Amino acid sequence: MSRICQITGKKPAVGNNVSHSMRRTKRRFDINLFTKKFYYVEEDCWIVLKVSAAGLRIINRIGLDAALKQAVAKGYCEWKDIQVIG
Repeated sequence: MSRICQITGKKPAVGNNVSHSMRRTKRRFDINLFTKKFYYVEEDCWIVLKVSAAGLRIINRIGLDAALKQAVAKGYCEWKDIQVIG
């Protein structure tokens, strides 16, 4: 998986750099993405997710299990894509 948040589904956006003389060149707006380990209490294991800052806030607000179920329901990630550690 490339630079996509597994919780929110955010991807990099494409836009323009605009100079003072209004010349436009293509650029990419990357998202604030982290590779983060979480302890998944329901399965009693550690998992690794690629999450954005907004995804971290969602996990803090509704919990890891609810956020994962919501992301899978919306099609942002699959259960097989979640990396399990030990």
